[in-house]
Amino acid sequence: MIARALGLPRFRFNGALGATIVTLLLLIAVFGPWFAPYDPLKLGLQFRLQGPSTAHLLGADEFGRDVLSRLIYGARTSVWIAFSTTLFAVVLGVVVGILAGFIRGWTDRLLMMVNDALLAFPGLLLALGFMAVFGASRNGIIVALGLAYMPIVVRVVRGTVMSLREREFVEASRVMGNSEIVTMARHILPNCVAPVTVLATTMFGWIILSESALSFLGLGVPPPAPSWGNMLSTARPYISQAPHLIILPGLCISITLLGVNMLGDAIRDWLDPKMQG
Repeated sequence: MIARALGLPRFRFNGALGATIVTLLLLIAVFGPWFAPYDPLKLGLQFRLQGPSTAHLLGADEFGRDVLSRLIYGARTSVWIAFSTTLFAVVLGVVVGILAGFIRGWTDRLLMMVNDALLAFPGLLLALGFMAVFGASRNGIIVALGLAYMPIVVRVVRGTVMSLREREFVEASRVMGNSEIVTMARHILPNCVAPVTVLATTMFGWIILSESALSFLGLGVPPPAPSWGNMLSTARPYISQAPHLIILPGLCISITLLGVNMLGDAIRDWLDPKMQG
């Protein structure tokens, strides 16, 4: 509706708004420590459960820690985990997907058997199982969520490769004497960039939500390190006394997901000419 009133195509308006939100999130995550008003772990019991004030712009939590500072550092935690997990899932998924789709035969059957077994479980449930093995830590979250979302990347890449492997330029590469590895790297991989880019953008938002859910359940970033999920979890007993402790991290998660989803939709529309019409 806003895009129509401004006379802009929908995907351009969504892309501009989504890119603005994501850019602000990245700037906060990168430069947050330089403008955060307090140390996020600094206690101030005299400010316990205090609402917004001049001393603490967004109030203080149950230990008197500055909520604004913890939100800023929580953004840094979420962005770092989401970026690392997305990179891990995409790299592993692209390698497995290209091998399965290009080589075919028993390699394809074996890889897809394992991939389909992982894909049968919901992503968050699978991540919970991996977290029980790796333990509650940042690296554990990255590996667990990366393995949980990797099968989706494998499926997308394999489907793309299967539609490309019989094309003329692939046959020409074989005729020129290029090895299978060279053909996959120089001719197959570049054609997988567009669908993987769209999927990775959307997956970034999924992972932020999953990390927040794991932290909320006590299986994510261990306290006292701040993350939006564990801030929501620790604020539950004080929802009536200090509702801002619940509202603010929840609002951060919602706005971030909105921005990432709008940017992902815009990138999909931009890369697909049929969607632009």
